[in-house]
Amino acid sequence: MGEFFFVALGGAIGSGARYIVSVFVDRWLQRSFPFGTFAVNVLGSLLLGALIEYFIAHKSHHPGLRLALTTGLMGGFTTYSTFNYETLHLTGEGAYGVAALYVAATLVACLVGGAIGIQLGRLF
Repeated sequence: MGEFFFVALGGAIGSGARYIVSVFVDRWLQRSFPFGTFAVNVLGSLLLGALIEYFIAHKSHHPGLRLALTTGLMGGFTTYSTFNYETLHLTGEGAYGVAALYVAATLVACLVGGAIGIQLGRLF
């Protein structure tokens, strides 16, 4: 239950931060392109990569802090950051085929899932 608390706390902060950054960037750039979402995904990818590598190198940190910042904060900020890190980890391990399959499958499955979700949402 303690782990859940850390993830939920970080997630709440990350979701709020995503909203603030996205709105600010969209207003700043006049929203001709989803720059807000793009910015959060790129920033989230950078931050998650840095956090995970930091925690790997410094194992002395409290596991709750690691969960709050990685799964919680970055997960609430953007889920793309996790996808990005996992893909880069696979390529770093030399699993290029698996990484390519993961990217392609994620893209296609999310587009199909989104299309189905839109249609379901229109039914209700």
